[in-house]
Amino acid sequence: MAISEVEFKKESKILDKVGKLLNETIEALGFDVNKEEEDLVEFKKMIWEDAHSFDNMEIAQAKLTTDEEENRALKKKEYFKKLLTIKKKPYFASIVFKDEDGDIFNIYMALTYLKDKDANNILYDWRSPICSLFYDYETGPCEYEAPGGIFKGELKRKRQYKIADDKLVGVFDNSLNIDDEVLQEVLAKESNEKMKNVVNTIQQEQNKVIRNLTDNNLIVQGIAGSGKTTVALHRIAFLLYRLKNLSSNNILIFSPNNIFTEYISEVLPSLGEANTLQTTFNDYLAAFINEYKDVETFTSFISRYYSHKEEYEELVKYKQSDEIIDDFTNYLDNYVKKAKFLEDIIEDEKNVVLKDELNELLHYKYDRLPLFERVEEIASKLSAQFYKGSNKKKATFLKLLKKSANFEKDYKTIYKDFYLSSFCKIKLPEATINSFIKKAVLNYEDALLFAYLKGYLEGFIYEGTIKQVIIDEAQDYNRLQYLIISKIFQKADFTILGDINQNINPYYKYDSLEELKDLFKGESKYLELLKTYRSSPEIIAYTNKILNLRHINAIRRDNNKPIVFRKNLANLKESLVNDIKTLQDEYKSTAIITKDEKEALKIYDLLKEELEISLVDADTKNFKKELIIIPAYTAKGLEFDSVIIYNDRDNSYRNNERNLLYVACTRSQHELYIYN
Repeated sequence: MAISEVEFKKESKILDKVGKLLNETIEALGFDVNKEEEDLVEFKKMIWEDAHSFDNMEIAQAKLTTDEEENRALKKKEYFKKLLTIKKKPYFASIVFKDEDGDIFNIYMALTYLKDKDANNILYDWRSPICSLFYDYETGPCEYEAPGGIFKGELKRKRQYKIADDKLVGVFDNSLNIDDEVLQEVLAKESNEKMKNVVNTIQQEQNKVIRNLTDNNLIVQGIAGSGKTTVALHRIAFLLYRLKNLSSNNILIFSPNNIFTEYISEVLPSLGEANTLQTTFNDYLAAFINEYKDVETFTSFISRYYSHKEEYEELVKYKQSDEIIDDFTNYLDNYVKKAKFLEDIIEDEKNVVLKDELNELLHYKYDRLPLFERVEEIASKLSAQFYKGSNKKKATFLKLLKKSANFEKDYKTIYKDFYLSSFCKIKLPEATINSFIKKAVLNYEDALLFAYLKGYLEGFIYEGTIKQVIIDEAQDYNRLQYLIISKIFQKADFTILGDINQNINPYYKYDSLEELKDLFKGESKYLELLKTYRSSPEIIAYTNKILNLRHINAIRRDNNKPIVFRKNLANLKESLVNDIKTLQDEYKSTAIITKDEKEALKIYDLLKEELEISLVDADTKNFKKELIIIPAYTAKGLEFDSVIIYNDRDNSYRNNERNLLYVACTRSQHELYIYN
């Protein structure tokens, strides 16, 4: 609801006052930052030039002082950058809160805080405890939790602002009503090249995920368009604000592909935080598995299925199953149990170790370690034992131990032998086994098992500096992947987000993501996001029918744009070109989403002479969203103003491929065309 003219003028004066203070603070802080950097350079120069005149203790103290000053200067510089970020739009909302003592607080919310000369808060960081009232309550009784306890009172007013270039453009008083004016205006906008922050439109159910500090691990089931990724990124910004000793370098995001990594790259910087570490599970596999030239990507793995190129579907399904985890673990347990040294080792006449002593070390003293780490420890122990604590002969003893052992670090052979053993539930000819063992590029489904094998026998690469792990598109990870991840990041807490309706892995599915709760240490909480902010009601009604869903709520207002169907076309090219031009006249971005890469290439070749169009695959990092062609399994997580779904008549979506069609259709915000 728009405010009165008198109130508008009053708010304009407040904005002018805040803008003046902000400019003064930026100017003063900029001077301090430059001066401190110059002073630090001079101080370091002095220490370097006069190092000979200081003793070791004085040098250590000088270094400590320098480090402390650098940290102080860095924090001041980071705050300076945040103030520059909000210079043109100082704040986006305000609340009036009356506490139980009758004191009234007028809280203006921004991306960062601002204080006046008397250290009074003028702007509050949106992540501060009191600002949660804006997201969680309508006007009326309310409470918020802060480090000092729970504070109750009454929310007297909620107000949102549209500010452009220091000028007040619009002011709205609103309730928590989901179709408030600001939210609907944001939803009506065309999609951007990259994801943006949504601090001014965070909804109550999203805020519960963002601000949760009670549970170690959050598992979030969110329907298509519910803002899962946006929520995850705002949660990162919140954790960076609230948790001491947490920096962007302590947080790792697992993204589905490189396109997605690039798409979300501007959200955290727009919130005043540095981007975190990011990777894909494929990147981890490729780095850990050096026995093969490369590892197949997840996209290529599922493309084999959807392109009908997979010869051994039942075998792949077994390799992806929960069942194989127990079978494979039992096989590895048995391998370790049977491992032993067959001969005494003799380094020289004086240095002899009996095989019984070696096996005692292998299976009892060092049994807490992975098998091949045990061998390393035994070699170190023997070197120290016979050479007065020195490790110089470790390599010699390692060589002797390997010669005596009935096992060796040949992971390909160990992996192959599983399929020849009684532990494997599927019996295969050796030629079939060799066909996937001896490939230059290891199949994705084999890479997961191979990585587990390596980690089991030599230890996983432990990442102790990572304190928070974010996993997006969680439904596409099988249980074995979570088992591996939990062993790598043993000190981390997890935020896991996904949608079982968008599962595109044809070999593995969850009935509920709640099944993941028992996989991680500490307290785990399962939450759901059941409102979609992306697509129009017309698109949601259609996509609900694909999977027989009934619980999805569309928040966008009706746009009266029905789904358009194109069938039995005399001229495919002409029809596509006409529809694309119609959509481009109205919208900023259009995507043609195909079932697989082969069809994407076909349509690209058909249209590239007529239109300026981009072909996007899983390896693409940068692209313009105006007009693209992209396979459905690569488009996950992205959104477009309009979408054309295309698949050949002889390559239609099968009954068990409904999820992939659902993913494709839910990429659209405003209009959807179906070509079949």
